[in-house]
Amino acid sequence: MTLAPSLSRLPPPEADARLASDALLARLRGEISGAGGWIAFHRFMEMALYTPGLGYYSGGARNFGAAGDFVTAPELTPIFARTLAAQAQQILALAAPRIIEAGAGSGRLAADLLLELERRGSLPDSYRILELSGELRERQRQTLAERAPRLLPRVGWLDRLPTRFEGLVLANELLDALPVHLLRWGDEETPGAIFERGVAWRAGPEGGTEGEAEGALAWEDRPAQGRVLEHAQRIADEYRPPAGYVSEINLAAADWTAAWGGILARGALLLIDYGFPRHEFYHPQRDSGTLMCHYRHHAHDDPFFLPGLQDITAHIDFTAIAESGYDAGLDLLGYTTQAAFLLNNGVTEILARTPREDTRRYLPQAQAVQKLVSPAEMGELFKVMALGKGIAETLDGFSTGDRSLTL
Repeated sequence: MTLAPSLSRLPPPEADARLASDALLARLRGEISGAGGWIAFHRFMEMALYTPGLGYYSGGARNFGAAGDFVTAPELTPIFARTLAAQAQQILALAAPRIIEAGAGSGRLAADLLLELERRGSLPDSYRILELSGELRERQRQTLAERAPRLLPRVGWLDRLPTRFEGLVLANELLDALPVHLLRWGDEETPGAIFERGVAWRAGPEGGTEGEAEGALAWEDRPAQGRVLEHAQRIADEYRPPAGYVSEINLAAADWTAAWGGILARGALLLIDYGFPRHEFYHPQRDSGTLMCHYRHHAHDDPFFLPGLQDITAHIDFTAIAESGYDAGLDLLGYTTQAAFLLNNGVTEILARTPREDTRRYLPQAQAVQKLVSPAEMGELFKVMALGKGIAETLDGFSTGDRSLTL
């Protein structure tokens, strides 16, 4: 992934993709107009990612892997899923032989995880995928049919959270794609004020080109209110962010986690994502937040660029996730880096299944594993958190290097 020095240098979209983005932009403009000229950023992000037929995750684009906009760990190598299967096997044995994967992407993780659990003699009775996008459901079904056809009968799809569940809930890079609220803590004139950053439509200059004359999306801050203000004030009281400090609050991720407190009777949520404990998330030097966009394997910070054709994400405040889970009745079972989690679950032994002498197969896998565990790559930035009920044993993935006390 490279940081785009200029949006003008990014690859242009194909004609049909541009038309879809323009259609979504028109929807956004209508939403802003209907709301009185301003919408909170979390609503903009929700529409950009999830508008049926037009949003980034709902429009049928191939977003994952080498042909998409970014590469996730399951797309990088099947060794990720094979290693994850060791932890899944333990949880299924301690709880119940059922798995729900929330936001399964291309379906690669589901296919490779099921194949490894079959190899270990620990197949779940059912594997359910919680997925709202019809396009992604079909892609997941195709992936499973190609990679694990005999296991496809065990897989089904959900369009809402269950009312009760026992087993493993798996979410790999789900929470970072949930809409966030953007906040600005004060400025030189009003250092104690808290503003919510939102999106408005700015009319273009008279006499400009056709596109310029129509106008464009623009930032606009308004005083924060309600639940958003309450959470932002807690951060202000605890961390005293400097005037003009901008960052995110992910209430949707906290709410999603808390919902499982009333659903999970026995088992564990395994959450894998990039982020920090709160004291690092709101570090004084991180004064422009963590919001990032991904387009054609380039990263940049303009969420208004080609709505619907790029991913928009923000890092996770894992302290907030742990707090919301605990308040909802879930136990914190572990929190560590992706590197420690994979090493604890035997990633090097799984890599060793491929003989070093078979350099054509071994070297690409070794390079992928290095990326998964290297502190300079995904090993340190990505974290793994387990929350659960009815599990007293230490989970293998957190047997060493548990960082729960840092939360």
